[in-house]
Amino acid sequence: MTKVSVQKGKKWMTPAAAVVALGMILSACGGQSAKPSAAPAAAPGKDAGQPAASAPKELKTAQDVGLYEGADRNERLVEAAKKEGKVTVYTSMAAEDMQVLADMFEKKYGIKVTVYRASSEDVLQRVVQESKAKRYDADIVETNGPEMEAVYRENLLQEVKSPNLKDLIPEAILPHKQWVATRLNIFVQNYNTSKVKKEELPKTWEDLLDPKWKGRLGIEGADQDWYAAVVKDLGEEKGTKLFKDIAAKNGLSVRKGHTLLAQLVASGEVPMALTVYNYKAQQLKTQGAPVDWFAVEPAYARPNGVGLLKNSTRPNAAVLFYDFMITDAQQKLLEKEFVPTSKLIKTPLTDLKMKFIDPGITLDEKSKWDKLYEEMLKTK
Repeated sequence: MTKVSVQKGKKWMTPAAAVVALGMILSACGGQSAKPSAAPAAAPGKDAGQPAASAPKELKTAQDVGLYEGADRNERLVEAAKKEGKVTVYTSMAAEDMQVLADMFEKKYGIKVTVYRASSEDVLQRVVQESKAKRYDADIVETNGPEMEAVYRENLLQEVKSPNLKDLIPEAILPHKQWVATRLNIFVQNYNTSKVKKEELPKTWEDLLDPKWKGRLGIEGADQDWYAAVVKDLGEEKGTKLFKDIAAKNGLSVRKGHTLLAQLVASGEVPMALTVYNYKAQQLKTQGAPVDWFAVEPAYARPNGVGLLKNSTRPNAAVLFYDFMITDAQQKLLEKEFVPTSKLIKTPLTDLKMKFIDPGITLDEKSKWDKLYEEMLKTK
């Protein structure tokens, strides 16, 4: 409501008194009645019967910002995000890789990015615990698909109707649309080129029963989703027996962490690893380590994604970062040897035969595959 100012020192006539005075003046001038004045002309291009356009709705909450699709969306996002001043991201991406993206975002928008980096399991735990405590430090969560799906199931995410989603591969967009895949962790086989000859490489999983692999194989200790996908494709009974036989005959060196496993391959301690992320193997190869990688096809891809937390206290900066991750960051992810989900970017793995691991199934059948994977790893 417009505030009416009151001017002091003068007495103002009331509207009723003004009408009476006007009548007296007209009577004194010959008693002629006043003619009604013409209505003011409508402004050019305006319908005189239309109410004035209302001001754009203020976007305050994550829901308001996430669902806004107006033509001025980006302009409003940038303006409001700069007023918010910063965005906080919880991620499991390697610290040095996320720092590159954070620097890019800060340089483009002048908005500070605060990063909390931990394992995907710890990121999930912290997001859930802070929400229960009604502590809303994080604006964006960026981590592995199964953990992203778990955050969604805790009802902590907000859909973002970004116009940039059209540029992603179909598999990147989940049916519920509460988070989106920004990059793929593709499970590949990684080997030390000084310890394993290229002509030795297995073409099928059955090839790993050959005695020449005894004491030469490593595996990550928490890749139940990969194991479930491979075994289901082989046939559950056949697949579980095959990997138990491999473990019993040739042994599996079990390690915690894909980066650690890749580094042990580079050092030669583990001649060949069955479950390394392609980007880490490629990074080490590019840096000059004596390593290379291949895939017993199909390769299996675990999506990593980004989501807007519905209780974000800086929703404009958060949605701007979300958009950044599926646009500008995609090329930079490729340069860092990741596999981006943008259809606009061709990757070295475009022609690789690949299957996607469903994060929903990974959660729904977790206890079953945790047990089967542990049994396989412990087979002697």
